[in-house]
Amino acid sequence: MEWKLFADLAERAGDRRVSVDAGPGETVGDALEALLADRPALRERVLDEDGDLRSEINVLRNGGDVRADGGLETELEDGDELALFPPVSGG
Repeated sequence: MEWKLFADLAERAGDRRVSVDAGPGETVGDALEALLADRPALRERVLDEDGDLRSEINVLRNGGDVRADGGLETELEDGDELALFPPVSGG
């Protein structure tokens, strides 16, 4: 499974795309844990002090926010695309 990372998250990870050992039948949360284990510099930016996903971090599966579709317990399927976004601002 591959994560696409954006903005400062890509900078912290050292890459815009990071492959992790997660696949169909596992969850988005499993894939996120694999990402954070591989790129520990992301952990503090992505998780709060209780180990929960920070409210301002967006996790997308196939372009949709996982919070609207089962959260981190959403089961992965073959071909899923995962993305991690920090808060977006602009004008």
